[in-house]
Order: sequence, then C-alpha cells, then structure tokens
Amino acid sequence: MENKERRNGAKTMKEEQRKSKVLFICVHNSARSQMAETWLNALAGDRYSAESAGLDPTTVNPLVVNVMKEEGFDLTSRSTRSAFDLYKAGQLYDYVITVCDAASEKQCPVFPGVTKRLHWGFEDPGGFSGNKDERMAQVRDLSGKIKNQLKAWLAEQEA
Repeated sequence: MENKERRNGAKTMKEEQRKSKVLFICVHNSARSQMAETWLNALAGDRYSAESAGLDPTTVNPLVVNVMKEEGFDLTSRSTRSAFDLYKAGQLYDYVITVCDAASEKQCPVFPGVTKRLHWGFEDPGGFSGNKDERMAQVRDLSGKIKNQLKAWLAEQEA
C-alpha cells in the first residue's frame, strides 16, 4: 500500500514529518557547539537534525572528547567545520543557535531562509584553568549545562 500511495503522489506520514535542522555555532567548533550537536541528536534525533560549525574552526578539544566518551558518545573522528563555508554553500536551517560569548555571536553570518536565531552563552572551555582533573570537572559541568538548556528548549518547543 505504501508504494501505491507514493505512485499516486501522496506522502507517507514519515515523509510529512520533516526534521527541523539546527546549526550550533561557537568560535572554534571545538567544544560547546560539538557538545550541543551531540546532545540534541541524542535527546531528540527523531525530530531534529543537529550540526555544528565555528567562526574560526580548529580541532575538537580532547577534554570534550573524553567527557562525551564518559557519556557514551565517541567524538574521536569528529572534525570541525566553518560556519562561513556552510553559509557560502547555501545551507538552510530552521534554527541557528550560537553557544559562544555575545561578542563572538555578533560575527556569525545570517543564514538565508526562515531561520530562528537564538543565543545561549556558555563559557569557553579553552579558558578553563587548573590541572587536568579540574578542567575535566569543568567540562563535565559545561556539558551538563548544555544538556539542561537543550532539555528546557525542547520542552518549550513541545508546549
């Protein structure tokens, strides 16, 4: 029956339920945006398709890789991407969410289309101090804050 519906031009329920595309942007695409992308895809991958990019991409922060591994996510093969390359390629997003500081947020490109732009300021783990264990604890805390922000945002979207 599903094939018959397709031949008649009718869409199946799955085709009608398009995932909202979300782009998370931070300065280097090395930590905050990587965690936000991972958490959103894990929490609501059935409704959202998350990506991440940076204004000046570098490499994924090893502390972030370790913390997310503790949470059950393997980021070892992740690479960083440029927000400007995505913009130039004409990528469209339903939401563009900056997770960097306010000054950096103002440098982000304005993506075409009907995009809702949000700003969630989170501390840059590149500036965390202390020994490795102390910095790991700070990254764990940051990951929890990002996860909680996403849960609150998802609850708002469902209301």
